[in-house]
Amino acid sequence: MPPTIGDAAPRDALAALADAHATAPLLNCLLREVARPAGEPDGRRVHRPGGEGDGGRVPGGECDGRRVPGGEADGWRVHRLAASGRLLRVRGTRRPTRPELRADGAWRPLGHGELVALVADELRRHTGLANPDLPAEMSDSRDVVAALLAARAGAIPPADPYLRSEQSLITGHPHHPAPKARGGGPSAGWLPYAPEAHARFPLVLLGVRADTVVEEGDTGALDALGEAPPGYRMLPAHPWQLQLAAPALADAFADGRLIRLGATASETWPTAAIRTVYAPEDDLFLKFSLDVRITNDVRRLWEHDLRRLRRTDKAVAHAFAALGGPAAWLSDRGHRTAAFAYEELAVVVRDGLRGPVLSGATPLLAAGLVEGFDGSPLAAAADPAAWWEAYLRAVVPPALAAYADHGVVLEAHLQNTLVAVDADGMPVQALFRDAEGVKLLPDVTPEAGWQRLVYCLVVNHLTEVAAALAEHHPGLDPWPAARRELARHDLPEVAALLASPTLPGKTNLLLRWTGADGAAARYLPLPNPLAGT
Repeated sequence: MPPTIGDAAPRDALAALADAHATAPLLNCLLREVARPAGEPDGRRVHRPGGEGDGGRVPGGECDGRRVPGGEADGWRVHRLAASGRLLRVRGTRRPTRPELRADGAWRPLGHGELVALVADELRRHTGLANPDLPAEMSDSRDVVAALLAARAGAIPPADPYLRSEQSLITGHPHHPAPKARGGGPSAGWLPYAPEAHARFPLVLLGVRADTVVEEGDTGALDALGEAPPGYRMLPAHPWQLQLAAPALADAFADGRLIRLGATASETWPTAAIRTVYAPEDDLFLKFSLDVRITNDVRRLWEHDLRRLRRTDKAVAHAFAALGGPAAWLSDRGHRTAAFAYEELAVVVRDGLRGPVLSGATPLLAAGLVEGFDGSPLAAAADPAAWWEAYLRAVVPPALAAYADHGVVLEAHLQNTLVAVDADGMPVQALFRDAEGVKLLPDVTPEAGWQRLVYCLVVNHLTEVAAALAEHHPGLDPWPAARRELARHDLPEVAALLASPTLPGKTNLLLRWTGADGAAARYLPLPNPLAGT
């Protein structure tokens, strides 16, 4: 885990902490996608960036059988980089740190900037492609973390544990090379709206001339946010969104198609998704359009996605209504925008928490449980084995049943799953969200849908929660319980999953380096901890 610092920490300690937070996910990507444990024979099957996988061998030379200096016995993990054959060692497993490169018979520590240069060189060798943009994003991600840590030291965290969990993601996506990049702009532009800095702010209220409004579904909650003059309809806007879209909206403000109506009476809290905010007083989530690349995508609400939102949401809502049990779906019940700026001004209306969450339970973001936050029940579990079994009972059955019985492939990863806990901190309910990421059969093939579900639910989600739990509670083996829970579901896909030696690991580093579309997904095989448990 990265080191921690107090509020009055000196600048060099904050810089070291920022380096540690930024280094861990970058190392995870590098070691997963273009390296292998040193001393391990070559021949791992990979899915290369040019296609669905050629069955080839990872380049970089055969194992020569010699003892690798500074290996496992010394507390380090040593890897051989695939393209160059160079040796890299790190400390830690879930969040690796302290990278060192073997050169001239000695180990040389690498700072974050040096690691970025090493990754870029390795990827150029591995793919034959150059990419000057991604190294800049990696550096920007690290600088964003530094700005977040500085702001967070003087900020007051929310009292609500749900909001604390949403705003806890300083490291963020554990297998992305630049999880905290914010488009490279100055921090003054985005920091006031950063969830990780415990931001909260009112929304800007706009009036859109009624004859230009486009909407689908139930958007009535937007009209309650303020009062629009005759001939106009209410449209809230994220302040950062409005800054980014200002040039495109200048003419509409000038000719009266768009007018400013002030701000919401109460503040909203940005969630881990950044462009999605929660308004506690109205018990409402609103998702906005941002022309900023965050992880793999430019977070714009694309018109083609908005046009299919109602169909997808209805299918998921129908599936959850038929499931029974406590699991819930937070419906994206409609969207509203202006015809002259369809994507720039779009806002999606999502269900709040008061209705779906069980009485007396507290919802928490699954990604926050992995990252850690003050009051996390994962860290405090008195009986971690029982806590994990309850977690699995809450999360796994609805995701599998939605797929098997209704052809719904939930994007059940860490940031799209809330887990509600009772007064004792025990998981009692799972809530899923974000219709934009859901896939429906037969829009995708059963094989592609199942692979996506396994990646999101098992690799991205359960593997990370299991690792965090085992780290906080040494001696716990989480995988027998996970296997038992999956085995309860009589699906041929589950039987094959439990027998498979590998799981699909998404190649975020290679996807970004090769400029693949953000919605693309290519996978390489990872060891399956469920097999043989």
